[in-house]
Amino acid sequence: MISGGVACTEVRADVLTHELIPAGPIPTAFDPDGVYPYVSYVDTSQRPVLKQYGFVVLENAKVRVTICPDRGGRVTSIVHKGSGKEVLYAPDVIRPTRILPRFGFVAGGIAVSFPISHSPTQNDPVLHRIDRTEERAYVTCGERELRFGMEWSVEYSLGAGDDFLTERVVFHNPGRAAHPWMSWSNAAVPSASDTEYHFPRGEVLAHSSTLGVIEWRPTQEADIAEMTGFFWKTKDANAFGAFTPSFGTGLYHVADERVAPGMKLWSYGVGKDRPWATLSSNQDQPYGEIQGGPINDQSTKLELEPQETRSHVEFWIPSDKPLDIHALTIPQIDLRPVRDVPLFDWARPDEVKVWRDLVRAYESKGRLPQPPEIDRCLWPPSGMEELNAPFKWAIEQTKDAEKEHWKFYYGTWLAGRGKKKEAIRVLSATRGVGVANALLARLLNTAGDLEGAARALESIQEQWLQLHPQIIVARDDVLRALGTHTIAEREQWLSRVDALPDERIIERRVQLLIDREEFQAAKRLLLSASFQKVHQRYVRTALWKEICERLNEPCVPIPAELGEDQLAPFGAYREFG
Repeated sequence: MISGGVACTEVRADVLTHELIPAGPIPTAFDPDGVYPYVSYVDTSQRPVLKQYGFVVLENAKVRVTICPDRGGRVTSIVHKGSGKEVLYAPDVIRPTRILPRFGFVAGGIAVSFPISHSPTQNDPVLHRIDRTEERAYVTCGERELRFGMEWSVEYSLGAGDDFLTERVVFHNPGRAAHPWMSWSNAAVPSASDTEYHFPRGEVLAHSSTLGVIEWRPTQEADIAEMTGFFWKTKDANAFGAFTPSFGTGLYHVADERVAPGMKLWSYGVGKDRPWATLSSNQDQPYGEIQGGPINDQSTKLELEPQETRSHVEFWIPSDKPLDIHALTIPQIDLRPVRDVPLFDWARPDEVKVWRDLVRAYESKGRLPQPPEIDRCLWPPSGMEELNAPFKWAIEQTKDAEKEHWKFYYGTWLAGRGKKKEAIRVLSATRGVGVANALLARLLNTAGDLEGAARALESIQEQWLQLHPQIIVARDDVLRALGTHTIAEREQWLSRVDALPDERIIERRVQLLIDREEFQAAKRLLLSASFQKVHQRYVRTALWKEICERLNEPCVPIPAELGEDQLAPFGAYREFG
């Protein structure tokens, strides 16, 4: 289909996909390794399966852009047609790795994040719409996100003569309360030792194993020793990019500094951290990230007020030669009014159907839906503000197991909305639902009530749940916090799963060995495990340091076998913890 010299085509294609292993049935409310109401993951399968995805291709005489609504609305490809070369990092497989917020990050393409860094739905299907005018073709992707119920859309467009991709992002809060948010447009580009990072002069916050401010100078990938994020505090241009002479490809970004001043470069460097840069690919091809957005860095969030709408425009310029960022100017184009950019409803019907049915049943005093089975991990969205009265009504109208399940979901929803005391009260009154006790234990633990948390875990009657790694780990954490008198009970539970290669259970077994003062055995177990690499989680590093201290041995360098990065603490990456 052609509009003004721009072709827009929808296609479907098969992609090898490494599937994710969910963490388990405990809702992610107040979980430092999660973001409610989304499921978190603990493992990536080693062998891929074949999955089909929908794509939209925007193309004119100069640029071909491929967008994937089935993967969070990201751009998966930009081809510079003059050279015929791909300028983005575009792996042939989808291979998630352990990066927050759900520990299911996939590098590649251009991904827009909202309402936190690395969108929770970056790998999930979102909605999309194609629009055309005489001058441009538009592809808009978006959804109403489940965490806060805010709406986001990213609009990609091409005009007939454009040698760049225009990206406009719109955020809207339709709710009754202000909510925190951040957003970055994250472009992954293939990197090599000769990759040149063309960024403006100025003061830069450098986030690596240390945190400090540096003066930016011309930099190649070869100049970066370890994984580092760079944030520009001052600059003499609002443009940046990367060009690799050995590939003959580059990508540049320009935006209006008044609405999109954010500028970030991420590199794994050429030293010990380089293996991290190939985790999302089936080839030994590393990548870097060039990012822009409306916020200066990732240490804070802004708030979107009720009924507030924000938008900004960014431009991505593919190239087969290096460009002068100080000569780049904002393209003068006529976009449709921002009010014409579509905003979307909930994107995945299965995630909201039962809760919408509950609201409709309450309003009509009609027949209640059945509460979801526990193993579906289908928790009520905290972004659905209107569930309080429907939950209370459902509890009044039902009895026995159905009533208790509605109580569990009500308590879960309250916890997901940050109402800890109310959630504890409801979950404490729930009977016969072990996962309710598990969530109750987490809430009591975070509130400092260790004895109450231990009693809640003891109340779990389902044997399958007692032996689930999530419960084994949660129980051991609480028992250890209670003191050394619980060592025998900890041994009893951990011995029931001591053949499992589960990473979290191995960590708890190492901790138990340390607490039993079997330091050499703890060291051997920790170094013998096959841990997957994980970002922004330092449990194994802490165990290693504790072992070394007790053995009076040096703890540096931190062994690569632990699979944890060594970034200094920084950033608003976690919802809790």
